[in-house]
Amino acid sequence: MSFQLFGLPVSRGIAIGRAVLVASSRLDVAHYYVAAKDVETEIERLRSARDAVARELAAMQRDLPIEAPAELSALLDVHLMLLHDDTLTGATKHWIRERHYNAEWALSAQLEVLARQFDEMEDEYLRERKADLEQVVERLLGVLARGDDGASPLVSHVVTPEQSGEDPLVLVAGDISPADMLRFKGSVFLGFVTDVGGKTSHTAIVARSMDIPAVVGAREASRLIRQDDWVVIDGDAGVVIVDPSPAVIDEYRAVKRQRDLGRAGLARLRHLPAVTLDGQRVELLANIEQPGDAGAALAAGAAGIGLFRSEFLFMNRDGELPGEDEQFEAYRTAVEAMHGRPVTIRTVDIGADKALDRMSANELRHEHALNPALGLRAIRWSLSEPAMFRQQLRAILRAAAHGRVRILIPMVAHLSEVRHTIDALTRARQQLDDAGRAYGPVEVGAMVEVPAAALMLPAVLRYFDFVSIGTNDLIQYTLAIDRADEAVAHLYNAWHPAVLQLVAQTVACANRLHKDVSVCGEMAGDPAFTELLLGMGLRSFSMHPSQIVTIKERILATDASRWAAAIERVLGADDPEHECQAVAAECVARGDALVATASAV
Repeated sequence: MSFQLFGLPVSRGIAIGRAVLVASSRLDVAHYYVAAKDVETEIERLRSARDAVARELAAMQRDLPIEAPAELSALLDVHLMLLHDDTLTGATKHWIRERHYNAEWALSAQLEVLARQFDEMEDEYLRERKADLEQVVERLLGVLARGDDGASPLVSHVVTPEQSGEDPLVLVAGDISPADMLRFKGSVFLGFVTDVGGKTSHTAIVARSMDIPAVVGAREASRLIRQDDWVVIDGDAGVVIVDPSPAVIDEYRAVKRQRDLGRAGLARLRHLPAVTLDGQRVELLANIEQPGDAGAALAAGAAGIGLFRSEFLFMNRDGELPGEDEQFEAYRTAVEAMHGRPVTIRTVDIGADKALDRMSANELRHEHALNPALGLRAIRWSLSEPAMFRQQLRAILRAAAHGRVRILIPMVAHLSEVRHTIDALTRARQQLDDAGRAYGPVEVGAMVEVPAAALMLPAVLRYFDFVSIGTNDLIQYTLAIDRADEAVAHLYNAWHPAVLQLVAQTVACANRLHKDVSVCGEMAGDPAFTELLLGMGLRSFSMHPSQIVTIKERILATDASRWAAAIERVLGADDPEHECQAVAAECVARGDALVATASAV
């Protein structure tokens, strides 16, 4: 009997095939006490398992094919660092020594402790890193259970073209680790569905980079779907159709052919300029996390980097933070890869919800209890660590000698913070002068993520060259919605009139003062908002590289002046989303009428 499952659409496209089920890699864990004389032997079992998993992950990274996405190497780095993090293995040894738990039980106990800390994190990206921790623990449990080389449960399910027969195949699993995705890439699976995961989970990130249709967070998919069921995965809508009728399969095959043709057409737009129908030129930039991502941004047709999230250089390092020279090399790599195009580096957005390894578990719990979204984070944290902040500023300034660089300051809310930031930058330049080190000019910008910044923007812009609107946090702070709280997460709404009015006000103010303005949050890469943002006067969008051609297609088909004329109508509506759809329909109808008139003439 046919039925549908719903999850999160994280990688576009349609996949149709028979299900290959991978049982959850979460293993049944034995629970027993270890005699005092056997404690060190049990710790040695844990150490051997860790070494076996480390060897496997290192071998995978070493043998990565040249064409493998840059994200895969970075994700394997994350797993290796988690594997050696003292908060995992060190604390697990404590359970063995103090409680006499066996290694499997101790690992599971420590996983529960750390998982709760991840669940309390306000930042969605970091909260979803819990899945990486779980995958590392599962690999360790696999080695302990089997005494082998730690191969993942997925390994035996990877199907080669010779084994697959004639029917196409899709993968259904509880979750898929980045390491397993390497094997997945070499198989014949056309798409995948997982029970867990979010839009910023590593599984989703890798799926997008590999351009594989995927739906994650489909809850009970691995339990409800049976081996060999026919499955349709709609990675655009987040829908999974199980046991569809032949008519439905034929319909989706036709849609898939049309979408494939459309995507082939989109690829041809990659290096065309983004210009609206009425001649407005638009800048499309990319968001990146690692310097190696710059190449993918350039290949996607990005006009530059609109957001380099520098905090990813600081995290998962066993307490050893990057020094000035290491940061300089990372920033220079990205700058040189863009061949003169601008690179906007956000200063480290770290704090209560993005804890560094050197923070203890007690400090983490304390910080989270005090509401991390309103705590010591972003520029507040940087100013509280002046030596580290100046070190980062010096590294960015030095990288600016190799290309066009912009510095972006996160979570601006107070003019006193702005002045302290400018002073820190001045002092960093002086230190480089004193040391005789070369550096280049930089533009300095502020992120508008807090309503206060939007409301006092004229004063803020006296100190800055440009602004970038971080819509994700702006929505959260405007609506007082904690996205980590499932009880209110449904109220997180980018279409809320107050949110749209703050965005429109920010764009208008920046344009009036002749300061560059861009949007770098999820709204920039969502085609549902493209015409509306153009109507507000936005001419710079920054997004994941994979979204650029889709947004470019939308821009090429938009008359920005018509949307500008309708913007007050949309912003004044009780339901802006519905009003936006009505305006879009009118624009289409008006365009059809003009075509008909031209044809008649």
